[in-house]
Amino acid sequence: MPARAYWTGRIRLSLVSIPIQLYSATKSGARISFNQIHEPSGKRIRYEKVVPGIGPIDTGEIVKGYEVEKGKYVLLTDEEIDEVKLEAKRTIDLVQFVGENEIDPIYFENSYFIAPEDDEDGQEAYVVLREALKKEKKIGLGQIVIRGKGAIVAVRAEGKGLLLQTLHYADEVQKADQFYQDVPAKKPDSEMISLASELIEKKTKKFDPKEFHDKYTDALKELIEAKQEKRAPRQIEEAELPSNVINLMDALKRSVGKKGESAKEEKKPAKRTRRAAKSSRRSAKRSKAA
Repeated sequence: MPARAYWTGRIRLSLVSIPIQLYSATKSGARISFNQIHEPSGKRIRYEKVVPGIGPIDTGEIVKGYEVEKGKYVLLTDEEIDEVKLEAKRTIDLVQFVGENEIDPIYFENSYFIAPEDDEDGQEAYVVLREALKKEKKIGLGQIVIRGKGAIVAVRAEGKGLLLQTLHYADEVQKADQFYQDVPAKKPDSEMISLASELIEKKTKKFDPKEFHDKYTDALKELIEAKQEKRAPRQIEEAELPSNVINLMDALKRSVGKKGESAKEEKKPAKRTRRAAKSSRRSAKRSKAA
């Protein structure tokens, strides 16, 4: 079994109870993080817990507080919080099922692998739930509390197992209208849409996350190594931006590999220039003869 489980509990479907463990599906170890350093001394900056008018205090004196009025708090201990609805904290009741593609992606937050506990009956129920979700092409919805935060959860079949994804509540998601006010209502040229569709079709293939690489992290690592080795950092290659794009139609045509109208227009003046040059040479010869 992988590292320590992020959460342990049960999935409940009516009278069926399945003991499970959750493991985070993502890792942040590949990302580079920075510490704040005092430049003159080269030492890391530390932060003290300070109470105004009292000064630094011991972490054992700290409790959680909910502000009910400005400067007034209801104090709660960790034990008091842990006692609240313990059953709800350790059980995910699947109360509703929806189609696999019915949930707007904006609601998805974090992903977790659901592993069954080492229990024969529980493992059988786990497999039955997985196969039923596959057959019906459905996602089970419930609620969970992880580390003091409640969330809606979506449980779906994923290969040999089950995947849990936490969802935002409706009041946590902003309405899109306020951000799209400046989007023009006028429909674009149908030829442009056809060209854009052709470009999308041309670049469509099966998703493979290995094809995408974090070049920014690579550049940071190279900068750190260069600083350690006291040398100039090597440049991370980047795709160059296209130049000489005259307009959107021209850009679309060039992107799908078609000659733009502007390219044809560019050739016409060149022909006229050559004719004009021949004409001027003839005129010069006549003048010389005269």
